[in-house]
Amino acid sequence: MGAGPSNLALMVALEDAESGLAEQTLMVEQHAEVQWQRGMLIPWAQSQVSFVKDLATPRNPRSRFTFLNYLHEQGRMDEFVNLGTFHPYRLEISNYFRWAASNLSRVRSRYNTRCETIAPIVGEDGTVTGWSARFGDGSTVTARDVVFGIGRDAHVPAVFRDLPESRLIHSTRFLDRVEELRDNGWRRPVVVGGAQSAAEMFASVQDYVPGSSPTIIMRSIGFDYYQTSSFTNELYYSSFVDEFHSAPPQQRERMNAEMRTTNYAGLAPYLLDSLYRDQYLQRLVGDERFRIVTTTDITSARVDGDEVVLTTFDRKTERKSEVRCDVVLLGTGFDQRPPGLVRSAVEGAGARDATVDRNYRVELGEDDRAGIYLHGLNEDTHGISDSLLSVLAQRATEISADMVKRRSND
Repeated sequence: MGAGPSNLALMVALEDAESGLAEQTLMVEQHAEVQWQRGMLIPWAQSQVSFVKDLATPRNPRSRFTFLNYLHEQGRMDEFVNLGTFHPYRLEISNYFRWAASNLSRVRSRYNTRCETIAPIVGEDGTVTGWSARFGDGSTVTARDVVFGIGRDAHVPAVFRDLPESRLIHSTRFLDRVEELRDNGWRRPVVVGGAQSAAEMFASVQDYVPGSSPTIIMRSIGFDYYQTSSFTNELYYSSFVDEFHSAPPQQRERMNAEMRTTNYAGLAPYLLDSLYRDQYLQRLVGDERFRIVTTTDITSARVDGDEVVLTTFDRKTERKSEVRCDVVLLGTGFDQRPPGLVRSAVEGAGARDATVDRNYRVELGEDDRAGIYLHGLNEDTHGISDSLLSVLAQRATEISADMVKRRSND
């Protein structure tokens, strides 16, 4: 389920292999085409992961699905090399993923197809033998294994849940809806959050809505870089997953807590520098169009006439105040629970929760033939790299190998 990078990596691994699974596989995507981070495909935004960690290279550098082969086929190898970077623009990575999906020749694909339910198929002995997927158009498909690569649900903090949908835009819908600001004459957006997505919306809304005066409100003391080094980056190696998975739960929790600043609590250097230079120049010429509010909590949100009113609490001064705006842009990340579709499938099979084994398969009954595999939802057991591009190719190898092994044991 889903045609994001995780499942695409698995699809190209199946295409490259001779296991026969490719012809038995269906990839289902709810949108009309493959697009990575569709809500945040801002033209200047860059990937923070090296292009070498693409869908195939760490698994098989000779695969026809590598990013370099994509550049070669598009006639852009020289231009990309001349950029002198390991970090392509996000838009180019998205185009690469779409190219890879279009070059699948044995795996079948269905687009514009939304899965509504996944229900277990139970044999006479009470074991789960497969799954029945029901789609929005009423059709159904049965399968022995289901692989979820649908990502997490957007997180909307409780304080904003009473605002009308028209006045609330999560980062996952930013590009879909940013024109609403211009069409409605809204020039006073407030961005909530202090990490990469929030900062990207804050920086780009001035381009999409000329003349706007955005405010960004964050709990932290200010924007900061991702806290990375060559040493901490080793924890993003696919080979580190074994070490992490074998560690005691309390040590895994501690490692993830220490690693949060390397991915979730900072900005890419190019964006941080650009924002500070913009702030400096605005102060220099006396035209401060945007405002950065730090160490501040939002305690309530309501609509008053044609305005959204946010009540804020400044933790430095311990004072409350109001911020009046037109619309709220949320850079608040994602719900840490598995998506509802995953939870319902796991619960339907009688499992306690969506805990996976080392090969990313949900721990169902020992005798169950069917399997559920999860991409990108396993940070607690497989480390912080699980939700990123860093381990795509190796994870695809491990999942496909587990599928083949289980079939050989039948």
